Amino acid sequence: MARIAGVDLPPSKQVWIGLTYIHGIGRTRSKSILAEASVDETTKVKDLTEDEARRIREAVQDLGAVEGDLRKIVAENIKRLMEIGSYRGVRHRRSLPVRGQRTHTNARGRKGRRRTAVAGKKKVTK
Repeated sequence: MARIAGVDLPPSKQVWIGLTYIHGIGRTRSKSILAEASVDETTKVKDLTEDEARRIREAVQDLGAVEGDLRKIVAENIKRLMEIGSYRGVRHRRSLPVRGQRTHTNARGRKGRRRTAVAGKKKVTK
């Protein structure tokens, strides 16, 4: 099993799809990494040789921030927006959609489960 950038790639997938399991690498970037490392895209992850895996690892490292580093950078950017009190930061703080989507209906994934008011028990009069 190939381990690249701290992520175990799924052995039964083709390499170009397996690389997309790394945060920060999509399909296009995956193909460019494999071209740089001169590895066939359709090779299964389990069939990679150690030399091919090493070349892919080096190409990913040359790429820049991926996985943990990228997640940290994104979290810092969101934290900075919240600290300066920008509109986007306020939307992040309130767990509302950030990019202009409507909230009258929809946005349930971002806002969470609906919270409905539940009537309390009626008090018995004597």
